[in-house]
Amino acid sequence: MRLYQQLVLFMVAVTVLPLAAVGFLLLSRAEARLADRIDAEQRTQASAAAELVGAALMEVVDSLARSAELIDWHAANEAETVGGLRLLYGQSPAVSAVLKLDARGQLVGEPVFRPQGAEGHPLFQPDGLERMVRSVPVQQLRGGGKGQAALGVAYVHPESGRAAVSVAVKLAEGEDAPYALAEIVFGPLESVLRRRAVEGGARLYLVDEDRRILATSEPQRHMTVLEPQLVAHLVASAAADPLVPRSFRVQDPARRVSVARVPRGLRFDVVVESDEATVLAPVDALRDAVLGSTGVALVVLLGLGALFTRRLNRRLAEVVEGAEAYGRGELDRRVRVEGRDELSELATSFNKLGAELETARARILQWNDELRARVEDATAELRSAQAQLVEAQKLAAVGQLGAGVAHEINNPLAGILGNVQLLMLDRGPADPDLDTLRKIEHSAKRCKEITQNLLRFSQQRERADLRPVDLNAVVRDALTLTEHQVLSDGITLSTQLAPNLGRVRADPGHLSQVVLALLSNARTAMMKSPTRRLTLRTGQRDGAAFLEVEDTGKGIAPDIRPRIFEPFFTTKDVWSNVGLGLSVAWRVVTEAGGTLSVRSEVGKGACFTVELPKA
Repeated sequence: MRLYQQLVLFMVAVTVLPLAAVGFLLLSRAEARLADRIDAEQRTQASAAAELVGAALMEVVDSLARSAELIDWHAANEAETVGGLRLLYGQSPAVSAVLKLDARGQLVGEPVFRPQGAEGHPLFQPDGLERMVRSVPVQQLRGGGKGQAALGVAYVHPESGRAAVSVAVKLAEGEDAPYALAEIVFGPLESVLRRRAVEGGARLYLVDEDRRILATSEPQRHMTVLEPQLVAHLVASAAADPLVPRSFRVQDPARRVSVARVPRGLRFDVVVESDEATVLAPVDALRDAVLGSTGVALVVLLGLGALFTRRLNRRLAEVVEGAEAYGRGELDRRVRVEGRDELSELATSFNKLGAELETARARILQWNDELRARVEDATAELRSAQAQLVEAQKLAAVGQLGAGVAHEINNPLAGILGNVQLLMLDRGPADPDLDTLRKIEHSAKRCKEITQNLLRFSQQRERADLRPVDLNAVVRDALTLTEHQVLSDGITLSTQLAPNLGRVRADPGHLSQVVLALLSNARTAMMKSPTRRLTLRTGQRDGAAFLEVEDTGKGIAPDIRPRIFEPFFTTKDVWSNVGLGLSVAWRVVTEAGGTLSVRSEVGKGACFTVELPKA
């Protein structure tokens, strides 16, 4: 990554990102607080609108009930009855019609209304009388007193297109008393809602229990039903306590909604709704400002970083050119020094380095001449040591040969000696052949003594002495005997001895023979290999310790692998023994209760693994 890119990333990580993160965190908190305040204001607005609607509606109902109590309807004649109905009709401009019903709910006399509308009253047509009568079951007032009122079910007033509700007022005491029925149109209530909507910048709805909009600040939504998701929130919130104003959020589009119940026992709700995009516009504008300022800061930082790194790269390029010149051997090259900053100190140090390298090169040339003379002397000594090493290897080969010869001769020699002694028992002292047989016996005993000496030379002891042995120590001791020979053959030796390996149960002398035999086989297998690497590795698994001797020699072919532990079986290209090394190693490891296994691939080497039980 270029220095300019690193600098930009550093500036972004140190300045822009923290500022942006803090800014957006503060914006999120401000948005949450603003939403809470909007909900609180909407609840207040809904409660206030519900109070006004309840007060306006009950004012009309109360005025009708008070006016009805002033007249003795039983004693009134037809003209007085009509006058009383006109009195009720004039109590509020929201009343569109008034009529009289008997105790069974049948129309009595003529209703009072204005067909064309006048003095602020909504117009009314006679075909709406049946609708008025059906909307209020007057039988529910049969047990009530004079002046008691009841509201009916809301419906659409066809002439005005607004919602209307019928009010029944009992005109006398007793179950057979007549009733006055008045139709109240919600037109005046809409002015209250529109006024509250203008003050709060929201939409207000007056809804009934069926969630129909009876009055609204938006006239086009008269008597329409609220959308299902809004109705679901209203039903869920009303299940707790319908008298407590409540707020919630609705999606698609995102809106903040508050609802309050109209007081005085009226089963109407006032819903206040506002779009989040509108009410949270200040926060969105502030977020855009934060994004814009962050972008401007990033652009400024990039520009300043580009100017700074351009100058820095130019000076660093001079240092790089000087280093490349030194790599080509131009040690007289010097870097120009500018200013008094860290790069100037680097250039000064670089120039000092060049001067020191020139001096060092002169000394090295002088040392090369001296070293050449010393190498020639050391080479002569090495040739002498190599000759001694060849003689030592010959002696080792003689030892291996002696062991093989002893094993080959010992058995037939024992037969010869036994047969000669049997023949001597059958001869008398005067037998002329007795002297010859004695010479044969003497020669056989002489040969047996020689083979015993050869066996003692090739073996440390006849019986295994099993005791706790440090496997790593045995490997190190064996390496001291053969490491020089291995290294002199150009073999790379790698030892990977596991620490804290513990002790194994084995004969230390015999175990040394096993290690030496494996090392000798590995060294011989790598004589013609281009890559010569010998690895000794110890470790432990499954409660036992193991030793691995791995080489990069010619490997073992699959067809002869089952025979490699047979005595006198060998595949060595150059004769060195009679094939007893692996068989003896197999015997030693087996006597100790362990296993000796091999894995190999032709042309890539072999790995012998010795596993021994823990002591």
